[in-house]
Amino acid sequence: MRQTRAVTDLLDRWRAVARGAGAGRGSTQVGEQLLARRREPHRHYHTVAHLTAVLDVVDRHAGLADRADLVRLAAWCHDAVYDPRAAGDANERDSAELARSVLTGLGVPAPAAAEVRRLVLLTAGHLVAPGDRDGALLCDADLAVLAAPPAAYDRYAAAIRREYAHVPEPAFRAGRAGVLTGLLALPALYRLPPLASRWEQPARANLRRELETLTGPPVSGA
Repeated sequence: MRQTRAVTDLLDRWRAVARGAGAGRGSTQVGEQLLARRREPHRHYHTVAHLTAVLDVVDRHAGLADRADLVRLAAWCHDAVYDPRAAGDANERDSAELARSVLTGLGVPAPAAAEVRRLVLLTAGHLVAPGDRDGALLCDADLAVLAAPPAAYDRYAAAIRREYAHVPEPAFRAGRAGVLTGLLALPALYRLPPLASRWEQPARANLRRELETLTGPPVSGA
């Protein structure tokens, strides 16, 4: 299949960061496989576009991390496994194991592969220890969409609903409300000060607004 310029650029970015971390031959094939996963038909938000958005945030704020290239690798590997029917943090755990496996297989040193695995696991709950600048950048980038303008946030929320189309409306509302409540209960959605100062309040406003729609009466025809 002919590649678009956007995909070619993404693969260039993947090869650069993988080889910089010590990957040998085969990195292109792995990058293509990671992109193919994000084109699975059940994905509507956790797609190539989301990956690109996360990578763009990491690139713009790489100076805030200790090992930005490992954060980039974690961005590539997070959500690599994504099954909306999976329970709990199974997707994050499976994505983390996939990250360790493919990076080790490419020749990335075991400590670096283990660190990428650790970073991917953080995306399950977005709980980051104080001083973990790499974890903070990955999680902040992953949650950047929450601070989008309201119309863009609504498109994100609608895409999540499509990914969970198999869940009846009452159950989805309850489950999604639980997720939003958990996010709002975090002491801070964003850890890195330059990002928190811009994103914290818009994100909380979006979350509260969506939560109100979920806990109110169903929309006619939904």
